Amino acid sequence: MIRVAIAAHATPRASAGMRAYATALLERIERVAPDVHVVDVGAPIALQPVALRLAHAELTHVPYLEAAPLPPRPYVAMLHDCIQLRLPALYSRTTAAYWRFVAGPLYRNAARVLVSEARVAADGAELLGVRADRFRTIPLGYSDGIPDAQPWQAERPYAFYAGNHRPHKDLATLYAAWASLPEDLALDLALTGPDDPSARQRYIRTNGTIAFLGTIDDATLAQRYRGAAAYVQPSLIEGFGLPALEAAVAGTPVLATTTSIAEIVAPYAHTFAPGDVHALASLLAAAATGAESLRERAAEGAANLRAYTWDRFAASTAAIYREVLCP
Repeated sequence: MIRVAIAAHATPRASAGMRAYATALLERIERVAPDVHVVDVGAPIALQPVALRLAHAELTHVPYLEAAPLPPRPYVAMLHDCIQLRLPALYSRTTAAYWRFVAGPLYRNAARVLVSEARVAADGAELLGVRADRFRTIPLGYSDGIPDAQPWQAERPYAFYAGNHRPHKDLATLYAAWASLPEDLALDLALTGPDDPSARQRYIRTNGTIAFLGTIDDATLAQRYRGAAAYVQPSLIEGFGLPALEAAVAGTPVLATTTSIAEIVAPYAHTFAPGDVHALASLLAAAATGAESLRERAAEGAANLRAYTWDRFAASTAAIYREVLCP
């Protein structure tokens, strides 16, 4: 039996995708890998060094960027993305210092650095100096209820975005593209997250509205994916971009920037350059009218991406544990 301690404490800055990652580890690994026993070390970061050692595990798994330095060795660490290094102007000097003095050594000293996307491994090697042979790529998974969810019933077709509203998401491009659509096209825009009155006041259409949905549960999220005319990922950069996979599995056309779409989802998505309002508007217009090309590619994605379950992810992660401990 392999005993693995997972440093599962999430800070408020952890994204929904990062939390989903840690939850999948805790809930699924023992089910798909009976030779692995998981110890949930949910202690705050300040207490992690002691708590991890008291777990008496053979291996430690660090699933979040924000973690205590010097975890017990051997350990594996998850690198979700290098957004803060790729777009340093959007972040503080404190963030840069954290990457230099805490995150950098954390990843360089890991027995394996886990990533969900090949471009993140390339960034980690270039920007953090992690040896290329230390990386292992394991794509993320989708929630079980998505494929069979009932589509959300709406008065008008709607484009959907799920995620936070941080600057690198570039929601301004999405708003501008939607607002520029011809008025004879009926299309609403629905986004998760808190209300943004300034966006609703600035971007106005007579044949559509912007709705901010707040925090929604998994069942509602699945329905929103299934009912959307298109899912839009306008980000300047992403790690994996979990909602795009979830939307694709739901059979919804995915419109995403070339710099944000995961390699497993890319063949089934329609892409545009970051910040290209005109290109995104053209894709939104096609979605609003139910273009056959969008529907066909979405159907292919729904069929071919169903293999990427959280159980598959968990089994692949357990295989890395064995690789580290039983080389």
